[in-house]
Amino acid sequence: MSEDLVGNVLVGQSGGPTAVINASLAGVISEALNHADIEEIYGCLNGVLGILHEDLIDLAAESQQTIRGLKFTPGAALGTCRYKLKKQADFDRVLEVFKAHNIRYFFYAGGNDSQDTADKISKLAQAQGYALRVIGIPKTIDNDLVTTDHTPGYGSVIKYISSTIREIACDNAAMGQHDLVQIVEVMGRNAGWIAAGAALAKRRDQPHDAPHLIYLPEVAFSTEKFVADVQRVLKREKFCLIVVGEGLVDADGNYVSAAEATDAFGHAQLGGAAEFLQGLVEQNLPGVKARSVKFGMAQRAAAHLGSKTDADEAFLAGQAAVKAAIRGETDKMVTLLRGETDHYTVETGLAPLSEIANGVKKLPREWINEDGVSMNHQFIRYATPLIQGETQVAFEHGLPAFARLDKVTVDKQLPAYEV
Repeated sequence: MSEDLVGNVLVGQSGGPTAVINASLAGVISEALNHADIEEIYGCLNGVLGILHEDLIDLAAESQQTIRGLKFTPGAALGTCRYKLKKQADFDRVLEVFKAHNIRYFFYAGGNDSQDTADKISKLAQAQGYALRVIGIPKTIDNDLVTTDHTPGYGSVIKYISSTIREIACDNAAMGQHDLVQIVEVMGRNAGWIAAGAALAKRRDQPHDAPHLIYLPEVAFSTEKFVADVQRVLKREKFCLIVVGEGLVDADGNYVSAAEATDAFGHAQLGGAAEFLQGLVEQNLPGVKARSVKFGMAQRAAAHLGSKTDADEAFLAGQAAVKAAIRGETDKMVTLLRGETDHYTVETGLAPLSEIANGVKKLPREWINEDGVSMNHQFIRYATPLIQGETQVAFEHGLPAFARLDKVTVDKQLPAYEV
């Protein structure tokens, strides 16, 4: 039995939102209300920036209807950020805020960099002898966190992408005369999980369904092969629908399209792979019409077409984080563990934050067919269970009615801090 730790909870959200990150928040709040050792439940606005600025809100003051509605509300209800704690003064300020508000349980929903931040905060608390339990909650549409079978957010994004690919294919089929190339760019950075997920759009008994070609960061891009791939498809089909991951690289490992700017964590600002491929079609295939589209933020915000499995597992991850902390666990991230039976099951586990921070889980090469532009049955078997079920989004006057927090502020106890 762990020693009881009485105090307050602080939960934050970081990085790019997903369609189900708020389901994890709802899971934390719902579970925290069940434990006597937890006195208050606070949220920090805009991730670690909210901690530095002491911008905290009282989540226990939210109505149960709002908490339930979070499960099907996209975006990050608490607000998010990509700020990196850089200097010692930042870390010291975090601990000052925790002490001022008796924060003893800290839950941080985010991806690789966010788990690194949580790990550093936990280690600082230990170095200063401050009793604090820190548990990370997995979150990323990219599905690239190590140690977990998959991440909350991934199932919903590939459900949306696959559904939209089917819709676009219907449009292309009506317009194409063996002369139309449609290129769709999706997110994913350095891992091709999202682009691969588009393969679910194919009907099992129709191998020539769209998408006809999928280009992944795990497979080095060749212009010559690309042109030949497109020509091969157009000989057979009225149109060629292509899905490309934003992190597509050439044989030298260079992005085919990336801005010079980087984010706070030093990551390249990606985008433009679809336009790059469109240009290649126009240069090399006279008489062929090429169109390109980026799903952009729409793919990670599409709660109206979210996966119920994904939302349920995100909620479960939030609950598991609280249960683990109450048991005395710290310096861990909640993981999702797939059962070994034919029928899909999942349970939660824990992995050290230090193993997750800044790691990248690549799409297994053996799940990609030899042609390098399609997925085999191993991937389909992996991904199909993650998109099952439809979320029950509430509608009002014909449009989705998403939850909004009242954001009852917590009184500040410290002088202002300049970031």
